Amino acid sequence: MSMRLPTYFVSHGGGPWPWIKGLMPGMDKLEASLQAIPVALGLTPRAVLVVSGHWEEPEFTVQTAEHPPMVYDYSGFPEFTYRIRYPAPGAPDVAARVGQLLEDAGITIRYDGRRGYDHGMFAPLYVAYPEADVPMLQLSLKRGYDPAAHLAVGRALAPLRDEGVLILGSGFTYHNLRNFGPGAGPASTAFGDWLNTTLVEGPIAERTERLVHWAEAPGARASHPSEDHLVPLMVAVGAAEDEPGVRVYHEPDFMGAVDSASFRFGDTPDAGR
Repeated sequence: MSMRLPTYFVSHGGGPWPWIKGLMPGMDKLEASLQAIPVALGLTPRAVLVVSGHWEEPEFTVQTAEHPPMVYDYSGFPEFTYRIRYPAPGAPDVAARVGQLLEDAGITIRYDGRRGYDHGMFAPLYVAYPEADVPMLQLSLKRGYDPAAHLAVGRALAPLRDEGVLILGSGFTYHNLRNFGPGAGPASTAFGDWLNTTLVEGPIAERTERLVHWAEAPGARASHPSEDHLVPLMVAVGAAEDEPGVRVYHEPDFMGAVDSASFRFGDTPDAGR
């Protein structure tokens, strides 16, 4: 049985939604898809490395704190949501390994011992691992959002999958907050269809090149005026570049308006049994 872990790209929902589901209905399918991740893995990862659309730096930067604080990077929510704690331990040893792998690949890496968990990390991971008993760490995006650079980072980090580390990109398949109503449908559907063709249905050999040129896809820029919530996908794909993709969650009318999806790349550890 192979112990190589797959990688994931998840649409992480809005703000601190797991704590305010009464105020943000319609999250049941997303919640179930996140709860299914540890079930599908069938084992507890050594750590989870999260690449969130809510952290970017001039250079790729890895979180090194043993007990990261919280970053409440949202606004307009109830006061108590700014006191949420997700006390998962950090993973300084994995951070050092991330640095080594990226440096060996010729990729500049920086280290941050003060950075906390942002909601692109703690919202979905709280749902997947509510006991906060799995070590976590985040890796930033690099400013400029070059898809090829983020694919290369994923490629460099692929050995972590054989070392018990789950690589998870956290963003959204549609992220245009100025058009999140019914008018979002055509663009989000067109881009969602393109993503599914690219990641699941189309030839794996063409996937990387299509992602490099994602902005040319139907509905692309209307779905992602800024690609911060899409680029985490590139890291997840790069770390499983030659392996099949599966759409593990899909809602064509998330919150009544947009096409939302999450994907897994590579087989789960027990797939060969």
